[in-house]
Amino acid sequence: MTPQYFLQTALLPALALLPQPMNSVAGRAMVIAICLQESRLIHRRQIGGPARGYAQFEQSGGVIGVLTHPATRAPIRAVLGALDYDPASGAKAMHIAIEHNDILAAAFARLLLFSLPDALPARIDAADGWRQYLKAWRPGKPHRETWDAFYKEAWQVA
Repeated sequence: MTPQYFLQTALLPALALLPQPMNSVAGRAMVIAICLQESRLIHRRQIGGPARGYAQFEQSGGVIGVLTHPATRAPIRAVLGALDYDPASGAKAMHIAIEHNDILAAAFARLLLFSLPDALPARIDAADGWRQYLKAWRPGKPHRETWDAFYKEAWQVA
């Protein structure tokens, strides 16, 4: 999937279900950059691992985090209701759903970023983008060498 197509078919529809201030260029750029970093927007399921969706969410990490964080609990419940998912079905069901529901997965990704106390990074601050990505996603094997190009591409698309 191209970043442009992801923006049009998944991220913008997800942001339409979230509070309006979450739809910012910086928020869109970070979600796109993270999806490029995590899956290259190619792999809906982690190769040899448990993560799902283009943002590569793990059930015991980002999924539970977004479902339970005080700042994201209400917005994700609203998204789940809008997409006809039972919010009471739990993290396992949501983890399964985000593998093939790009709108839901994009909402989870934007909300995980929202759970951070920091302001989103600026266009020229790939290093802060990397720091926030590490803080929110806690990747097991981070690859810093690919981040700057993905970050730049994401800002061009967002």
